[in-house]
Amino acid sequence: MLSTAKTALPRSLPSRSKAAVSRIHTASRGILSRESPLIHRPSFVSPASAFRGPLLNTRSMSSHAESAVRPEPDQVLQDIADYVHTYKVDSELAFETARLCLIDTIGCGLEGLRFEACARLLGPVVEGTVVPNGTKVPGTNYQLDPIRGAFNIGTQIRWLDFNDCFLAAEWGHPSDNLGAILAVADHLARQGQPLTVRDILEAMIKAHEIQGQLALLNSFNRVGLDHVVLVKVASTAVVSKLIGLDRAQTIDAISQAWADGQSLRTYRHAPNTGSRKSWAAGDACSRAVNIAYLVKKGEKGMPSVLSAKTWGFYDVLFKGRPFEFQMPYGSYIMENVLFKISYPAEFHAQTAVEAAHIIYAKLKSLGKSSDDIKSIRIRTQEAAMRIINKKGPLDNFADRDHDINYMVAYPLIFGELTSESYTDASAADPRIDALRAKITCVEEKAYSVDYHEPSKRSISNALTVELNDGTVLDEIEVEYPVGHKRRRAEGTPLLLAKFEKHIAPHFDQAHQKKILSIVNDSAAFSKLPVDQFTDLFVKA
Repeated sequence: MLSTAKTALPRSLPSRSKAAVSRIHTASRGILSRESPLIHRPSFVSPASAFRGPLLNTRSMSSHAESAVRPEPDQVLQDIADYVHTYKVDSELAFETARLCLIDTIGCGLEGLRFEACARLLGPVVEGTVVPNGTKVPGTNYQLDPIRGAFNIGTQIRWLDFNDCFLAAEWGHPSDNLGAILAVADHLARQGQPLTVRDILEAMIKAHEIQGQLALLNSFNRVGLDHVVLVKVASTAVVSKLIGLDRAQTIDAISQAWADGQSLRTYRHAPNTGSRKSWAAGDACSRAVNIAYLVKKGEKGMPSVLSAKTWGFYDVLFKGRPFEFQMPYGSYIMENVLFKISYPAEFHAQTAVEAAHIIYAKLKSLGKSSDDIKSIRIRTQEAAMRIINKKGPLDNFADRDHDINYMVAYPLIFGELTSESYTDASAADPRIDALRAKITCVEEKAYSVDYHEPSKRSISNALTVELNDGTVLDEIEVEYPVGHKRRRAEGTPLLLAKFEKHIAPHFDQAHQKKILSIVNDSAAFSKLPVDQFTDLFVKA
């Protein structure tokens, strides 16, 4: 341990050496932590020994040398690889839900293309590039390498925050993984590999499961990391199998995904909310595909990438805590995934938006409008309080679709909430911010508990409106959104109608009819070659 006694600096030492000795004493007083990797702490260091050059404390440093023996891969890596390579998905519920998820996700991507801010980010890096046997991007005439293709597909899918969702200790959108899965599968199919839609559905089920199981008990947002780290890991795992990597190579690839500098949540939160949140998943998909192909070319992994002392993911980014798991990998996540059906709104606000529509109709029946509202109270979950409860001016589209106050105020004024509701033109109406200022959000502890309860996983919100004349309307409480498993029978026809709406601006009626006849025939659809599926949505 470093001595804390003051030692006089030899007068003959140059000023830089005096500073070095000063730093030693500063460290010994605890200004840098004992665990700091910046300071190697031998058992004793005298001031004079600090200036002996390369032979400094050779024996002491040798005794602290790191072992170069490579350990067995972290169990988390092995479990994911084993699941990807050996687990047989036999749940018909999972496959049927995956079919709906695939249809919905493609539709969300097509809808995203209608917004110039999304469309301008897509295409090849070098304009005009066409890759032979490359990935075709739905809604465009682009044919790209699978890495760039994954970015394109992943970005359009996520742009409007309208694809599926799974909420637990960590939040996320498991269908983001389709960006990587479809990009690789389409490219391989165009090279002659006999891949079908069934293969896509199985890869989706497994990607959903990996992302969701990691999210159930492990909160990445609480350490400032964005949930797209899980997209990168899940996509890397399933893509590794698609491109022919074996178990050991898949472990290597997954380890590389964990080591690949993770995204901060900065771009999802005030005052820095911006459109990067709409292409972050596309970026994660492209990185996953790149990593898998690098390993295929011989790149090795890091067996203790998670658990390595000081340098591993747990110590560097997760406050030293290992991951926890609630259940084995299976098909639970896909079977319980949440669809965004009625509103392109951040999922914690879905039931609040539904309640707002009910109140809009009530006000209309009373001959009143949002102008007659004095105050609004929203009872909500802790997660909503933390990530989508904002006050003050909202800067952009991404800011607005992540503010529960905006998402409630808009339908109370206009009776609707669509993708266009978040544009600058729509947000310019002064009534919106005036009504936002009248809204107060409070956490309802019971909602926060049920949010995490495996048998419920509700996303409850309740709205109480007081009018200027003192009238208090009955509270409207919505526990489960229409996209929840508990409302699946009600939601499925609405989900298919949403898909029809999203394909309509892109294709003539004859082609729309062809698409619908194919995707609604489950048995034939599952056997459709992947490239023929993608070709349904490609522009000439």
